[in-house]
Amino acid sequence: MLDIESSALIDLLTNERSQGHPGLKDQLREVVDEHERSGKPVMEIIENYGIFTKKEMLEAMAENLGSYVWIPTDEDLPKEVIDLIEVNTARSYGVIPLKLDADEDMLHLAMRNPLDYQTVESLRFIINHNILPVPVDPDRFDQELERYYPEKVDTVADIVAAFGEHEEIVEEDDVDHSNDAPIVKFVDVVMQQAIKDKASDIHFEPFEKNFRIRYRVDGALYEMPPPPKSLAVPVISRVKIISGLNISERRRPQDGRIQLKVNGKPIDLRVSCLPTSYGESVVLRVLDRSVVNLSLDSLGIGEDVLEKLRELIHLPNGILLVTGPTGSGKTTTLYSALGEINNPEDKLLTAEDPVEYDIEGIIQCPINDAVGMTFERALRAFLRQDPDRILVGEIRDFETAQIAIEASLTGHFVFSTLHTNDAASTVTRLVDMGVEPFLISSSLAGVLGQRLIRRVCKNCKTLYTPTDDDLERLNLTREEIGDHKFCYGKGCPTCNYTGYKGRKALTELLVVNSDIRALISDNAPTSAIRDKAREQGMRTLREDGLAAILNHESSVDEVVRYT
Repeated sequence: MLDIESSALIDLLTNERSQGHPGLKDQLREVVDEHERSGKPVMEIIENYGIFTKKEMLEAMAENLGSYVWIPTDEDLPKEVIDLIEVNTARSYGVIPLKLDADEDMLHLAMRNPLDYQTVESLRFIINHNILPVPVDPDRFDQELERYYPEKVDTVADIVAAFGEHEEIVEEDDVDHSNDAPIVKFVDVVMQQAIKDKASDIHFEPFEKNFRIRYRVDGALYEMPPPPKSLAVPVISRVKIISGLNISERRRPQDGRIQLKVNGKPIDLRVSCLPTSYGESVVLRVLDRSVVNLSLDSLGIGEDVLEKLRELIHLPNGILLVTGPTGSGKTTTLYSALGEINNPEDKLLTAEDPVEYDIEGIIQCPINDAVGMTFERALRAFLRQDPDRILVGEIRDFETAQIAIEASLTGHFVFSTLHTNDAASTVTRLVDMGVEPFLISSSLAGVLGQRLIRRVCKNCKTLYTPTDDDLERLNLTREEIGDHKFCYGKGCPTCNYTGYKGRKALTELLVVNSDIRALISDNAPTSAIRDKAREQGMRTLREDGLAAILNHESSVDEVVRYT
């Protein structure tokens, strides 16, 4: 069922934009069907379908309202205008006052739902002014609302302190309290703070004498104020309830999913529950599209590597493998590559475990070993679906590798990941799986080795002359670095006093040309392949890390840790 805002937008576009758009009504009916099926915002679906751009839709709204489109800037709105509306009213109704036209007693209001006439009428009585609704990009609205009307929310520290004031709120091991208001609120606050801090994972860890909660931000784990041990069972039971898991099953691993909205943004949480000696350890993987920018340009890959990578992903056939340990950003890189080549002329299929982000226009299949939907079976089925590009989440065994090679040799381009230490050792790993060297040499187009390192916080970045210890750790001499400075982060509120904010990729790209192909066919050792690739211009992970240090993007500690 369409809400008032979505229905008004569909009617507006149908009535005002149908001229010059044959078949528009049918297209918009499809949009409504997709909205009811997926729950995605109508404006987002219309833009993804290529019917209208967001700019065109906002301009159509403004024209209909006799208004204009507000484009936020870095300059603050006048405080006296912001003070015209209370925080609760602004947040409840989704509005931001822009200016007051005293002559006409007209308040210009940026609105999350500018076509919702009921909200406009209600606000007219509440604020005692005439109102001019002003459309704004929905993706920007929530940021600006938070900027001018920040919500006072409890932190994990606040809730833990409150628990500390009331001795033993629940008896230890009491599952019955999992739906009590304090427990519900505590779990909500933990998840909301993690999302606000852009955490990628939330860990609930029970031990013999304490209960620990940790967030992973930019690859590093940070501990929250520890709640009382007695909360472990009800808190973990609460997480299991909202993720659809069986709370009475505490002896087997379980996987679930939580879907929620934070500041109007849909957030997915993948839940993994593992029995331990002192209860169940639960890890929530946070999947937030607003945090992950699925664009090759945003990954921090060097321009030279990026240029070669773009050439590879546009090849008609072959295999591109992205390698690295868990959490090194392999999936994000592959998603970004798929997004770049996603066009109506090609059919793209993916097999993933699990599907992490929905990408419009790509057919994505979740792997489910329990029902026999393995990577191998998915790949075999894909070849009967007439694809142009295929993504296989991971090559885990000989069978999957063999079918991936068959697919590449029959005119398909295959993307996948492999767990190896660097690009050159990928060949050895495939041979160890049982793949013949001549098949590898004829199908492999390139290998991208990858690590993620933390960026030094720009706000507290400090330059210094490297010490002898720094140079020794990097196997460099003072002559080699000349007068270059290194940097570190002192720690500030912007980076939560860690010295780091955000991450960038370190990469090494092995392009399989005729020379490398000959070495692979001759079953040459990893060292020979690596040496030949370096001779032809491949920059290793350590060399890319050194460039990040010299460019003042990261620190010695980070580069040494990951390379």
